[in-house]
Amino acid sequence: MSGGPDAVLVMGEALIDLVPAADDPGTHRAQPGGAPANVAAGLARLGTPSWFAGALGGDGFARLIEERLLFAGTELGLCARSELPTALAVADPGPDGTAGYHFHLRDTATFLLPERTADVGRFGAVYTGGLAAVVPPAAEAVAATARAGAGHSVLVVDPNVREDRTLDHRSAVRRLRDLCELAQILKVSDEDMKVLWPGAAPEETCARLAAENRLVVLTRGPAGSTAFIRDLGQVSVPAVRVDVVNTIGAGDAFMAGVLNWLGDAGAFRDGGATRLSRERAAEMLTFASQVAASVVAQSGTEPSRPHHDGTPTPAGARQR
Repeated sequence: MSGGPDAVLVMGEALIDLVPAADDPGTHRAQPGGAPANVAAGLARLGTPSWFAGALGGDGFARLIEERLLFAGTELGLCARSELPTALAVADPGPDGTAGYHFHLRDTATFLLPERTADVGRFGAVYTGGLAAVVPPAAEAVAATARAGAGHSVLVVDPNVREDRTLDHRSAVRRLRDLCELAQILKVSDEDMKVLWPGAAPEETCARLAAENRLVVLTRGPAGSTAFIRDLGQVSVPAVRVDVVNTIGAGDAFMAGVLNWLGDAGAFRDGGATRLSRERAAEMLTFASQVAASVVAQSGTEPSRPHHDGTPTPAGARQR
């Protein structure tokens, strides 16, 4: 079982999003999801070796998720198995298209994750965040693996805050803040920052976190994205303008784009991610924005690598 200096270990949940059908909002369509699974599949489609360290159940939804990950090229050798069913996230899009969720998480296979502390040293980066970081029993395994990843690899965190009455808000905030402060690479949205560090402007908190020698990337949806790097300050780029069809998975596609770019640049090694020039940081953000746009402009969550002119390749194309 291999990894490599440019490979990414992705730890977290793979679940099913139940999304209102475009032609019949009263009908929900089953779509493989979960932020970590989206990132793992996106990385593989973009050409970065990715290993998904989640857990799959014994139902038809789990088989759908497995087919999706394997088709993308994601390695499943570190994925746990169970006969329990798969967790569900029922999407409830608001007027602006942004999806809220109601979760069905109890007694599922999705969060039966073993820790992977012995494996992290074989990978250039370890990614985690999302529901598995706050839902027991996965949360303890994620925390242990993250601590090991920060010490033996490059820890990447996207808190991907999800608020729902089924979650313990205070515990979730504490766990996600702890992960963010462990990370060497941190990707957050402006909504994440308002929940995790209320009372402070997102830019102020990002600058503080970056001053502790981490690369921090802040996304603002249609308002674009900003990288915060110690000694360089802020570097911002606008969002790519497309006709919005879907916003589910756009942030995960952006994250996959950032990691694919950093891996291709060799920036997982020797602290390279925190030593980007302003020009290279802008290049990274622009590439990630183009990858995110490839998801926003279609139904589904599968990103594609942009052409040299910035336009995405066809949605069904597999990137290797």
